[in-house]
Amino acid sequence: MTWMLPKWECTSVTYDNILRMVKDSEVCDPIRFLREREIVHFQRFGEALRDVQDHLDSRNFYAFNPAFDVPQQPGD
Repeated sequence: MTWMLPKWECTSVTYDNILRMVKDSEVCDPIRFLREREIVHFQRFGEALRDVQDHLDSRNFYAFNPAFDVPQQPGD
């Protein structure tokens, strides 16, 4: 089932499994930190992606013109 999960979720599941099995605080503390860092990285990536999408240059003819990718017929 983990092959269907995005990479960050798979990593999070792995960290959760380690925390469930290991009770040593010297192991658990760094794993908790890594799991939290993974979540924050995912959130920041989502924020950055939304920011980029919101600020794309809408006047860019090539990026926002669906007709640009339509193949031209011979003789047009």
